[in-house]
Amino acid sequence: MKQVIQSFKTGNPRVLDVPVPKLIDKGILMVPRASLVSAGTERMVIDFAAKSLWQKARSRPDLVKQIIDKAKRDGILTTLDTVQNRLDKPLTLGYSCAGPVIDVSSGVSEFKIDDRVACAGGGYAAHAEVVTVPKNLVIKLPENVDYESAAFVTLGAIALQGLRLAETKLGEVVGVIGLGLLGQLTVQMLKAAGCIVIGMDIQPQRAELARRLGADAVATVADQFSAICHQLSAGHGADAILITADATSNEPVESAGEAAREKGIIVAVGSVGLTIPRKVYYEKELDFRISRSYGPGRYDSNYEEKGNDYPYAHVRWTEQRNMEAFGQLLAEGKINVQALITHRFSIDDAPQAYDLITGKSREPFLGVILTYSGNPDLSHKVTLKSKNRQLSQTTASTKMDQVTLGVIGGGNFTNGMLLPSLKNVQKVSLVGIASRNGVSAQSTAERFEFDYCTTSGEDIIDDAAINTVAIVTRHHLHAAQVIAALKARKHVFVEKPLCLYQDELDAIISIYETVNPINRSDEVVSGVRSPSLTVGFNRRFAPFIVELKQHLERVNEPLMLHYRVNAGYVPPDHWTQDPAQGGGRLLGEGCHFIDLLIYLSGTKPLRVTARALPNSGRYSQDNLLIILEFTDGSLGTVSYLANGNKAQGKEYLEVFGGGLSAELDDYRTLTIRSGDKSIKRTARLRPDKGHQAEWQCWIDHLTRQGPAPMSFEEIVLSTEATLAAHLSLQKSESVTLGDRT
Repeated sequence: MKQVIQSFKTGNPRVLDVPVPKLIDKGILMVPRASLVSAGTERMVIDFAAKSLWQKARSRPDLVKQIIDKAKRDGILTTLDTVQNRLDKPLTLGYSCAGPVIDVSSGVSEFKIDDRVACAGGGYAAHAEVVTVPKNLVIKLPENVDYESAAFVTLGAIALQGLRLAETKLGEVVGVIGLGLLGQLTVQMLKAAGCIVIGMDIQPQRAELARRLGADAVATVADQFSAICHQLSAGHGADAILITADATSNEPVESAGEAAREKGIIVAVGSVGLTIPRKVYYEKELDFRISRSYGPGRYDSNYEEKGNDYPYAHVRWTEQRNMEAFGQLLAEGKINVQALITHRFSIDDAPQAYDLITGKSREPFLGVILTYSGNPDLSHKVTLKSKNRQLSQTTASTKMDQVTLGVIGGGNFTNGMLLPSLKNVQKVSLVGIASRNGVSAQSTAERFEFDYCTTSGEDIIDDAAINTVAIVTRHHLHAAQVIAALKARKHVFVEKPLCLYQDELDAIISIYETVNPINRSDEVVSGVRSPSLTVGFNRRFAPFIVELKQHLERVNEPLMLHYRVNAGYVPPDHWTQDPAQGGGRLLGEGCHFIDLLIYLSGTKPLRVTARALPNSGRYSQDNLLIILEFTDGSLGTVSYLANGNKAQGKEYLEVFGGGLSAELDDYRTLTIRSGDKSIKRTARLRPDKGHQAEWQCWIDHLTRQGPAPMSFEEIVLSTEATLAAHLSLQKSESVTLGDRT
């Protein structure tokens, strides 16, 4: 299917062939017939993307500061890689469209196939031939509302939310500053509500259009606007002013203050300068409000992504109910959007639409609609035209000279760490990549030269040309995908954690033992090599850790190990904090450090204790102290902290035992003191946490050139210890590990 994206690297919008998105949970799959191009939000994105790197930096000093801080913390090369990865990541354009439903996820009863709907939401209601949208960002259309009109639903909801904040009442005098699309819709809504409406815009043709669409009076300069507001209100001034302009200056806010009556309400709906002139606002005791998008529910993942509605009696107007109200206004003929449409482009010609709204075409415009044929290619798999490699059918055979890799998951870690780590690794052929988001799948496939991209993980697992699968999805998906890949007799790499629950671990053990009858992945049974499994515990393979481990092998007494992780704050609504998706930070990231202490101790953990600081309404049990007691008497602690300052390094390890002391500072420096000798190592270019070495080790193993990176027993042991720490945290008591061997 076709989709419009914005490249931050080239600055140009493009129309790409991408796989059809996978239907999201609690959502619908829809075929747009029309989508609205935003001359505000989208033009801002296009303008920013077109800037040079230096211009981008000058316009966003906040991002420059973040980059400098990261460079101090993680090194220049690592930071440059991060910036490059962000620039390579395309942005989907569009947030308002309408068309028929072609699929509905299980559990969604509000919609059915063939329903005519309108959809909202950046990243969801995109300029694409097929979109998948959460149910709370979708409304059914009245029968007499056409798709082009319905494509204005997002702007309609934004305008309506502004009216609600202005608390406008029948007969009141209301001013509207800025008569673009948002202002024109606001004028018509105010007239439908029985208000006296005065519009103001510096473009005379827009002011005249507002008059034709119902405004009682219009102005093109601020003084004239203020005078009319006072004239039509018996000298008092407007009861409310809605600022729907898009301007960086403070003039709209200043003009609103002059035109409003005492104790009037001023609502900033558009993006304008917010330096409020104290004198006039103080003397009139004005109420200044900022409208947040299309209403309650916006930016709330529980509402938008998880489909949890707010109680009707307590939150009368959510963003979805605002969208429905706009649809009803269209049905009753109280809003005329056809008069606002000045241009129509097919999706194939979308770049011309952006030339128009950015001023390159040098012609006036207002409403710009993209149209669609309605018969998209519904394939969830796209073969890249730039490649024509013929791959023979392969399995985990007795002689594996080449790793043919399929990747499931195309997020930040895949693009920023996993695939760059494979650039210099030999004997790896990148075959296919899957991501629920078609744009993500396509851009990653193009950047790293995969043969194909898909939005179905099953395509990767079922592909006979792939003998190895890397699973880099959200944590709650790991266990099921590992099991499916092992059943398909693929070698499996899974980014940590292996799983989130004990029953998932039990199921993985069961299937692993089934496909490895003698429990050894390097054995051959009936001419076929058994599948191998490894987990992304990369720190074991960091050069400094490898050297430290060699020194610890000579220590013949219990060790004391301390690992401090200054992890930084993550908001409670981030997916990693969601127990159902991420499992929380202990399971999601804490497993790294538990595994490393087990590896360094060289023995098994016997007992695990975990405690957390009070959350205080800000944290999510992510200020942790984990204590590991080992069978040989060694003790290990992990201090995992979300409440620290990010200017300090993230990771700091100390090890003591047998006259040896060692400290590892953020993988930048390693110091080992033993007897009268001292060794100090420094990472000159960038910290190395072992990602590439881990993959090289595993590929050497798969191609019979080296041992396995980790035994299956080690993987199980680290996972059991992590699950035990999580259980200890929940029960506030120590947990003794059972012996599975």
